[in-house]
Amino acid sequence: MNWTDERVELLKKLWSEGLSASQIAAELGGVTRNAVIGKVHRLGLSGRAKAMTAAAPRQRKPRPAPASTASARPMVHGNTALATATRVMAEPEPQELPDPVANVIPMAERCTILDLNEFTCRWPVGDPGKEDFFYCGSRTKIGTTYCAFHARIAYQPVQDRNRRRLAR
Repeated sequence: MNWTDERVELLKKLWSEGLSASQIAAELGGVTRNAVIGKVHRLGLSGRAKAMTAAAPRQRKPRPAPASTASARPMVHGNTALATATRVMAEPEPQELPDPVANVIPMAERCTILDLNEFTCRWPVGDPGKEDFFYCGSRTKIGTTYCAFHARIAYQPVQDRNRRRLAR
């Protein structure tokens, strides 16, 4: 389909009257809605006739006041689709993280990147750009990256992380 001058003028007229691209395509015949949208874009047509609207803006419904935290939605565990009653869980007490400096790593366990294997803790200690940099090297469980001490630091529950971030 070629865009003739007459068809372009009809397109401009119908667009300014506020017809949709689908309606214009049906009026012109032989073109798709996307072809009309593309031509409108290439012509730079932006102004559209405003649809007839009410003189006064629509009234908004008043929103209810936010519920207090006492009546907040209870936390549940697992699939509750078949549960007869919802269990309410109390928030766990925040656990203190172990102090990373308190863990003294024996010289025999310290290792370089070349010494790491699947059974050694990969927790980096110090500045990688300095000569005294090393990895923890303590024994790990199979399938884990860190020893028990460093795993408690690395793998924190989301709730505890969020609580600590808000406390700062």
